[in-house]
Amino acid sequence: MTTASHVLDRVLVLEMVRVTEAAAIAASSLVGRGDEKAADHVAVEAMREALNSLYMDGTVVIGEGERDEAPMLYIGEKVGSAIGTGPKIDIALDPLEGTTICAKAGPNALAVLAVAEHGGLLNAPDVYMDKIAVGPGYPEGVIDLAKSPTENVKALAAAKGVEPNEIIVCVLDRPRHEKMIAELRGIGCGIVLIGDGDVAGVIATTNPDTTIDMYMGSGGAPEGVLACAALRCVGGQFKGRLVFRNDDERARARKWGIEDLDKIYDLTELAKGDCIFAATGVTDGSLLEGVKRVRGKMTTESVVMRASSGTVRWVKGEHRLS
Repeated sequence: MTTASHVLDRVLVLEMVRVTEAAAIAASSLVGRGDEKAADHVAVEAMREALNSLYMDGTVVIGEGERDEAPMLYIGEKVGSAIGTGPKIDIALDPLEGTTICAKAGPNALAVLAVAEHGGLLNAPDVYMDKIAVGPGYPEGVIDLAKSPTENVKALAAAKGVEPNEIIVCVLDRPRHEKMIAELRGIGCGIVLIGDGDVAGVIATTNPDTTIDMYMGSGGAPEGVLACAALRCVGGQFKGRLVFRNDDERARARKWGIEDLDKIYDLTELAKGDCIFAATGVTDGSLLEGVKRVRGKMTTESVVMRASSGTVRWVKGEHRLS
């Protein structure tokens, strides 16, 4: 009998790169064209086709939305070439993380995918999530969503052995964050504002070259689960709390089995067990280079990580232009 862990070894680690490459290449044809929906659509189609070529019984637990909202890669959709007979795998995906970025040819648009053994990824509804994240190397509990932004920065600064005004925080550039940004700047923090793409923003805390120490603010819950899958592989801490704006969103959460609507989730509650994270750059960014078309070929840059081994592979691809 083939277990899910064996499948993660044998098939999915490098096959996942082929899936994200397919989505990134498809989306790259629409970089800078100003059409978010078209770019997302071609990325979804390419990722779905690639997933359906894999020997697995896959279930999308984080996808493009619920079935009545998304025609493909919706939450609960079955993918793979061995539905009913193959190993059961849970999948979280975002075929084009940063649709606006792609449409405007900005930095950090990615095709992103995480897979885990069945039950390993939180089936998060498409709502907002308050998030805070740091990279590896700090004492457990250094960040806490129950504390203020100022308290979290001071705690991280103390753990790092620096002053609070030496901490750099990454924040989505949204009106809802104006008060938090003012508070952080009030204690001298540097703020890196990003227009979109908070998966890349969270992962940036793990790379010293970005100079980003902490990610803070609210963004999509699905993106929070994807980011946690990456942090599980490379280290770091994450806290997340779902944010509900109305009764409809609360009902959707309960539909997917979430009863404690005020719960603060830890990293291993959002992505537990063995998991794999893969991403391919659509546009150049802090994590990956984007797709390039040069002299009859395309080049891609991808990363694939695995939690159980802590392995991180950087993959350069060359693809013929068809």
